[in-house]
Amino acid sequence: QVQLVESGGGLVQAGGSLRLSCAASGRAFTSYAMGWFRQAPGKEREFVAAIAGIGDTYYTDAVKGRFTISRDNAKNTVYLQMEGLKPEDTAVYYCAARLGGWLVRTVAYPYWGQGTQVTVSS
Repeated sequence: QVQLVESGGGLVQAGGSLRLSCAASGRAFTSYAMGWFRQAPGKEREFVAAIAGIGDTYYTDAVKGRFTISRDNAKNTVYLQMEGLKPEDTAVYYCAARLGGWLVRTVAYPYWGQGTQVTVSS
C-alpha cells in the first residue's frame, strides 16, 4: 500500500515556474514507477510525465522541454518542475504510483494522491 501527498500548486502568471512535490509513504519506493497526471475542468484526466524506479523518464508532447520529472529515492519523493507555464497548463495535478515500469494509461495506476491545483493566468 502506498499513500501519496502532493504539494506545491498555486497561482502563477504565464511564463512562470512551479515545482510540485509528491511524498510517498510505504516501503520499496524504488519498486514503483511514479506518474504525474492532470485534469482540467470538463476534461478527462491526462498523462503528463512518468519516471521509473531507476530514473528513466517519459513526457507527453505538450510538456516536453518545459517540465522535468525527477525523484529522490532517499526521501520517497517525486517532483515535477514546471517552467514556461501556459494558461492551458491550468489543471488539478495528481501524483500516481504503480509497481513496475511506467505506463501512460490512467487506469494502470492503482495509487493516487488527492491532487494539487495549478492555475496559470494570462
